[in-house]
Amino acid sequence: MAATSKFKAACVIGWPVEHSRSPLIHSYWITKYGLNAEYRREAVPPEQFEEFVRGLAARGYVGANVTIPNKEAARALSKADDRADKVGASNTLWLDGSTLRSTNTDVEGFINNLDASAAGWNRGLDTAVVMGAGGTARAVVYALSERSVKHIHVVNRTLDRAIALREEFGKCVNPVRWEELGGLLGGAGVLVNATSLGMIGKPPLTVNLARLPASAVVADAVYAPLETALLAAARTRGLRTVDGLGMLLHQAVPGFELWFGVRPEVTPELRALVEADLLRNQA
Repeated sequence: MAATSKFKAACVIGWPVEHSRSPLIHSYWITKYGLNAEYRREAVPPEQFEEFVRGLAARGYVGANVTIPNKEAARALSKADDRADKVGASNTLWLDGSTLRSTNTDVEGFINNLDASAAGWNRGLDTAVVMGAGGTARAVVYALSERSVKHIHVVNRTLDRAIALREEFGKCVNPVRWEELGGLLGGAGVLVNATSLGMIGKPPLTVNLARLPASAVVADAVYAPLETALLAAARTRGLRTVDGLGMLLHQAVPGFELWFGVRPEVTPELRALVEADLLRNQA
């Protein structure tokens, strides 16, 4: 796509939205590929979200990312694909003619990050353990089920929420109480933290990883801090780790392609750029 092509704009909608790294990521790609485009932040209170989304085209946008607390509303206001319906939330909107469509790119972000960071992670994999049962966990379970993982233990403090995932995704999901986590690790090929525990400003996540097999992969959806206590403990044991920043970068790829017609690459240069921004804001 040449820089002289028709101007296109996309945005991230949130309340608050200042923390979003999406403008940094997409602006990097816009510059790299020489596009006549712009990606902006839009701070939109929840009560104004519907009006804003219905007026995307009038505001000059071809699409948008959606952050908390608007992801469920975004799905309801658009023609959602199977991923968004299964996850129960949409984080990416795009205009297809006059039709507003949506998807959930956290699914692709999680699985492509695993592929890139822990090649062969699912070779012979039978069992995964997912901590959490919220929106991120639903995206993770969807991704793992797409890769035909037979047994996905969903561990959550509120068992009813884990049971809801079994009802949605079927018999591959085994709902488990949080206090039973330790007994599951001996047979796990992948352990995923899909909660906010361990994030800056949130309670810590303490898990004894001694029972995990030496071949196991430990993934964390949290990216602030870059190295969570869970990942540090896994590295101490010599286990392969997959951090949340990679998921953030990979989930941005499909939206950029939908809006601007170019499939971007997640490069070491981009990762270094976002890492530096995170570290500046954590200092």
